[in-house]
Amino acid sequence: MTISRLVKRMLRVCGYAGVVPVAIPYFRSDHRSEVEADIEKWGGIVFDEKPKSDFSALLKLLNDYKEFRNLYYFRVPKARWFSLFCREEPTLHLQTPEIGGGLFIQHGFATIINAEKIGRDCWINQQVTVGHSGKGRRPVIGDGVKIRAGAKVIGKITVGDDVAIGANAVVVKDVPPHCTVAGVPAKIVRQDGVRVDKPL
Repeated sequence: MTISRLVKRMLRVCGYAGVVPVAIPYFRSDHRSEVEADIEKWGGIVFDEKPKSDFSALLKLLNDYKEFRNLYYFRVPKARWFSLFCREEPTLHLQTPEIGGGLFIQHGFATIINAEKIGRDCWINQQVTVGHSGKGRRPVIGDGVKIRAGAKVIGKITVGDDVAIGANAVVVKDVPPHCTVAGVPAKIVRQDGVRVDKPL
């Protein structure tokens, strides 16, 4: 190993030292399987080369991505006690009781995620609002849903599995599975792989 590679590796290890205490509670978490699904999803998107273990991947994600920290602290609340040097994205708010594993949050800036439930393997971009239109009137988001930048998903509605919600769309009605919606108010522009133009 060359001197420069050795120095780079030592710097990387020293950089991760601050996140090791944050990562340790993962091993005793009741939500370890969801964290592992998150690690796999994020790793497939952000890593050029997959780390050798889930734990090293967790350290890298905690060190490099504030948005991942928000999600990790949501799943492993005890880790927050060790978060002095591992701050969250301050404008990303996760207020959903149940979030399935494999949620990817891209950027996370100015994002509010306040659903009744979010399924597995979802993707949420920045400046998204998923929220209520009154007391207890929050959306249920299915599996494999993508919510692009600036979209609003509001009220007691259900978004079906494998739905893509376009950037800046406003969704206030139920969305059937396997479709793409866009616009203000949102309408269906693709369903089961076929281009359409249908109201919700």
